[in-house]
Formats: sequence, structure tokens, C-alpha cells
Amino acid sequence: MKPLQGITVVSLEHAIAAPFATRQLADLGARVIKIERPGVGDFARAYDQRVRGQSSHFMWTNRSKESLTLDLKHPRARALLDKLIDEQADVLVQNLAPGAAARMGLSFEALSARKPSIVVCDISGYGNDGPYRDRKAYDLLIQSEAGFLSVTGTPETASKAGASIADISAGMYAYSNILAALFARQRSGQGSHIDVSMLESLVEWMSFPLYYTFEGASAPVRTGAEHATIYPYGPIEAGDGGVVMLGLQNEREWAVFCDKVLEQPELKTDSRFENNPARSTNREALRTLMRERFKSMTADQLAARLDEAQIANSRVNTMQDVWAHPQLKARDRWREVDSPAGRIPALLPPGRSPASETRMDAVPTIGQHTDAILSELGVDADEIANLREQGAI
Repeated sequence: MKPLQGITVVSLEHAIAAPFATRQLADLGARVIKIERPGVGDFARAYDQRVRGQSSHFMWTNRSKESLTLDLKHPRARALLDKLIDEQADVLVQNLAPGAAARMGLSFEALSARKPSIVVCDISGYGNDGPYRDRKAYDLLIQSEAGFLSVTGTPETASKAGASIADISAGMYAYSNILAALFARQRSGQGSHIDVSMLESLVEWMSFPLYYTFEGASAPVRTGAEHATIYPYGPIEAGDGGVVMLGLQNEREWAVFCDKVLEQPELKTDSRFENNPARSTNREALRTLMRERFKSMTADQLAARLDEAQIANSRVNTMQDVWAHPQLKARDRWREVDSPAGRIPALLPPGRSPASETRMDAVPTIGQHTDAILSELGVDADEIANLREQGAI
């Protein structure tokens, strides 16, 4: 039995943050009913066509869900949503525009008045109150607002993360808070309200640079792929043009690096490099020394030497390299799931436990489960046809 088997989640979701949160719940066995607009669906379905005509974002965040199409502006569709929530939902998740769910009577206050056990999770850019509440919030805008761009990139150019980290962070905090709320409900019988903002989620992840600038101190400088405050920690180019990432965390590793990798033990007592702050300040001089030392080596030879010295390192992989990563293969992390594009590979979520196998069901087509779900609610075939004719579903 999967951990969340028997839990039903109804989600008014789009884009990434809420779908990513509910996919984690589905992975653990929850029944996730995704409410989509008739004919159009979640607008993330149209982000791109990279997975055999389907969206890469949608394929990633929507496996193991059921798709129910409802036009929530239609009174009959709204009544069906209320019936679904009242009769089946343990959790309601929504990341609609600020205030939209409340205007439809889907606030925690309204829902808990008639169903005290319900857990309601609101995901938004800035939270349900405060002066920024009604501002539009997209991932890149939140990366900027949270200060992420100020410390990411090169000295000349700020850079966003290559993945939607503001959405992902909010989705993960929504997921963990929902799990905590369900655990609390198991003891008290009472539901609860969760208010997750993308800004607060990403600012939590920015706590190192926040504390680094404590009481007005200068911020970490943008250093590209290098670490802002630890050196050497970042990319080193070998003589064949290949790049190896390496990282030194302490003085013991620096001594080993000098002895076994650089083969220049005298650098251990060089005042320019005597500790990490000194190495970070004099990184240009040390970078020049390393490039000179490694110019006769291939990237594979450099990586082998680092491995022999037990110095942390990695290769700078492309996405194609990750698809074929030997560690993921060795740990049997890939499965296949059905989708509108046919069978596609899907990566198991992090965390391996013998207690239960992760649920890996299909990515739904738009409205694929509408008839079945409405039948569960007592709506007969003729009424379903009438609802469809009216555009309510």
C-alpha cells in the first residue's frame, strides 16, 4: 500500500508550482483530480512540443493524475466542483490568480465551514496578504525579486537559473506542508490552511547570501560557475578543452591537492593561498597556476588524478549525458509511463524506500477522466452529454 493511498486531492492548477506539488502527492499514491478548462486545459500543455508534440513541462509535472474538465464560470460546473470537494476531497490545492479562488467560494474559511477536515493549500507569487499580494508573479520575476539574480551569473551579466527554481521551491514547500497538515489531521481530525508563496520559498533558499550580507556586509559577487566564497571550487579546463568541476572544502583537502594533484607541495606554505579567504582573494593567480599545470592533461586524466587524491569532482554534463548517466542507470531510476505522446521515460522521484514503490501512472489527456469522475458523483450519461453540450464540461 502506498503512503497516501486513500487520500484525494482536487487541484485547480496550472503551470508548474501547484502541478509539481500535486505530482509528488500522486507519486505517493494520492488520487489527484486535476481541474482543467474544457478544450484548452492547463496552459502549460502548450509551452512547447518537445516530447513528440507534447509539452516538456506538462509531461514532467502531471503523471499519475486524472483530468476533469470544468468551465468554472458555468454555474452547473461550479456546482459539480462543490459536490466533488464535499464528497471526496481531502485536500484542495490552487494556484489561480490572487483572490480568484476566494471569489468562487473556495477559500479555506468557506470550505472548512462545511467540511472541517479539509486541507486547503493556496500557492501564489507573494502570499495571500501584504502589499505585493496582487502582483503577477512568474518564475523569472521571482528569481529577480528574491535576489537570486544579484548573485548568479558573471560579473558582467546576471543570469537566471536554467530550471524554474522559484516554481519548484514553492511546489516542494506546498508538498511538505500538505504532508504535515495531513499528519496533524490524523491526530486532531481538523483540516488546516496553507499559504505558500514563491517569494518566501526562494528567499529561504537564498539564506546563505542573506546571512553573508548580515548587517550591511557586501554581497557575494557573481562568479559564473565558480563558488563566490570558496576557491578552488568550480570549472577547470584541461589541455584537451574538456572541463572538470572540482571542489575543495577545507585545508586538509588543499594540502592533498597541492601534493597529489598539482604536485607542487610548496604552495601549501605560499602566503597567497594559506587559507580559503586568501585563495579566494588570489583566485586569478591560482587559476593561472592550475591552467599551466593541467594544460598537458586531458579532462579524463585530470578527473582520474582528482579521484585518486579523493578530491571531489564531476564532469560538466549535457542534457544528453544526463539521459545516459551511468549512476542513474545503475540505481534503476528510470521507468516508463503512458502519455498522450505514447510511452515515455520518467525518472523516479528522489528517495528510495523498500516500503513502497512509487506510483508511475499515465500523463492524462485533457478531460480524459471527466465522464468517469462525474459518474462517481451520480451524474448519468444523459446529463453528462447535456453538460458537454452546454460547454460546462
